[in-house]
Amino acid sequence: MRIRPARTLPVAVAVAASVTGSLSWAPTASAQSTDPTPSASASSTPRNAAEEETGGVAILKKDPGGDVLSGASFALFDSAGKEAASGKTDAQGKLAFPDLAPGVYRLKEVSSGSNLHDTVDDQDVIVTPGTETPLTIVDPFKDASVLLKAKDDKTGKLLAGSTVNIGSGDKTLLTLTTGPDGTATGKLPINSRTGTDFWVKQIKAPAGYDLYKPSKDFKAKPGDPVTVTTTNAKTATTPPPTEKPTHKPTDKPTEKPTDKPTEKPSGKPLPGKPGKGEDTPSPSDSATPASDETESSTAAPAPEGSLAHTGADATPWLIGGAGLLIAAGGGALVAARRRRTDDSTDES
Repeated sequence: MRIRPARTLPVAVAVAASVTGSLSWAPTASAQSTDPTPSASASSTPRNAAEEETGGVAILKKDPGGDVLSGASFALFDSAGKEAASGKTDAQGKLAFPDLAPGVYRLKEVSSGSNLHDTVDDQDVIVTPGTETPLTIVDPFKDASVLLKAKDDKTGKLLAGSTVNIGSGDKTLLTLTTGPDGTATGKLPINSRTGTDFWVKQIKAPAGYDLYKPSKDFKAKPGDPVTVTTTNAKTATTPPPTEKPTHKPTDKPTEKPTDKPTEKPSGKPLPGKPGKGEDTPSPSDSATPASDETESSTAAPAPEGSLAHTGADATPWLIGGAGLLIAAGGGALVAARRRRTDDSTDES
């Protein structure tokens, strides 16, 4: 029996397979052809699921008083800075941005839609799959613009260097100082639709002027311009005295006043009073005075009290006259004694 080489076996197998049909490559071919099909179906399923997993943003717009605000405009930007959505709040103050891909967005308030309200700063918003992120946005009232003026109370001239504090209640909210033009500006926060009450008090006066101590009150509404004016009076120009006045005299007297007279008595007897050097008649010698002596004694003495001198001093003349009268009286007395002596001699 003749044996065929091994190299001819594959050909025989192939021929046999083609005749009988029991051996085929079809399964291998089908297995290879079915590989892309499952992979294609598997890749399409996650893509559809990602498109369905979206999120959103729900905005509620209010003011500090709790009132809802309609007509406020908002815009939403994605991480690349591209606008993803925009819109305005309705009559209930609501605005929704649905069907947003998950991620971080930037929300910008374009307009408050009100003359009384201001916009808020931009803020980041995170959108998560299957969730609507709620946002409550409170728009503040617009600040009031305040203009400060400092004036001379007489001429109305604007003054630089006037510093004031402006506040509400017990809080100081703003400090302003007038510049070279005599004015200063600032912003005041308002917390009500009807306005807010404020006070202004000057803490430093312009150079050369007195400080205005009382405080003034005023009211400002949202967005309104307000002018506040302070007036100052000039400081008195009279320079203060260099030395403080006292009630004591500045010059001391050179001599102390005394109760004693400045001139010593001359030694001359006053009218009606005998001097030291004069002899007064003793009781034994004092007889009944003559008529001349009586007259002289009654007429000579001057009264103790006298009016103020209006001319030359008459005291020396009075003293001299009194001396003459006394001498005349003494002579008359001596003559009378001699007569008595002569009469007694004749009788004897």
